[in-house]
Amino acid sequence: MDKGYRRFPMNTKTKKFSSYGTEDKILLTVGYILISLFVLAIIVPIIYIIVASFMDPITLQNKGITFDFSKWTLTAYERVISNTQIWIGFKNAVVYSVVFTVVSVGITLLAAYPMSRVDFKGRKFFNVIFMITMFFGGGLIPTYLLIGNLGLLNSMWAVILPGAFSVWNMTIARTYYRGIPMELREAADVDGANEVTYFFKILLPVCTPIIAVLALWQFVAMWNSYFDAMIYLNDSAKQPLQLVLRSILIQNQPESGMISDMQSTAQRAQLAELLKYATIIISSLPLLVMYPFFQKYFDSGIMAGSVKG
Repeated sequence: MDKGYRRFPMNTKTKKFSSYGTEDKILLTVGYILISLFVLAIIVPIIYIIVASFMDPITLQNKGITFDFSKWTLTAYERVISNTQIWIGFKNAVVYSVVFTVVSVGITLLAAYPMSRVDFKGRKFFNVIFMITMFFGGGLIPTYLLIGNLGLLNSMWAVILPGAFSVWNMTIARTYYRGIPMELREAADVDGANEVTYFFKILLPVCTPIIAVLALWQFVAMWNSYFDAMIYLNDSAKQPLQLVLRSILIQNQPESGMISDMQSTAQRAQLAELLKYATIIISSLPLLVMYPFFQKYFDSGIMAGSVKG
């Protein structure tokens, strides 16, 4: 055999796949096809929105999307960025989402800790109370009356406090707490740590992954919500970005300053259509920026770095 010839081994995944039976191969192939279709169903609309947001309105309406850069324009982004109401809504959405995340995660972690303790008296009773709230609610009108009686109408707290506590998130945090070895608590007791010291200085640093997950969930939930703001907020200066987008995307009513200089009705309709795609991209940027930073916590082990062998 020629010394210069090297025989490369078969790829591990290929070798493993070839060792499967016929039924397993068919099942895996169907699974790969379904996953590929699912990914395409997500990626294709995203690519369409991104490309359409840069295109000339006339070309987009007549020919659809194209990758001919000569047909692209930044008109939609220029008008969106220059609009004051967009930036006011963007600022409000960021403030509401950050405050809501801090309040919600804080309440969830504090409520989940005693519920995770076996020695907590009344744990079963509170479990029943929490479970009832998951299936039964007061409804919109009683909640509106309560918010009004508390003097929270047309304020930031009207959209933050009603949904600040989630039984589902509390249950997830409680399960996470229970997975932490009791040796950590026993070591804290030996060192003379009380409940407050143990919770804030020992337990929470270990729970960074679940805190990151809960924070991301709550931030995304508040960022995408608009119904509570539509009900409780009357002042346009306090409305989040989602209400501004609602008027553009659903009601097809862009702010007058964004298209006021367009003389033709057809031109106004074309630009209004283009503004939809630009506003979708701008409103999605914070979420796209957040995911890479939080991703590392999702893969972290429950006790990574906390207990040394």
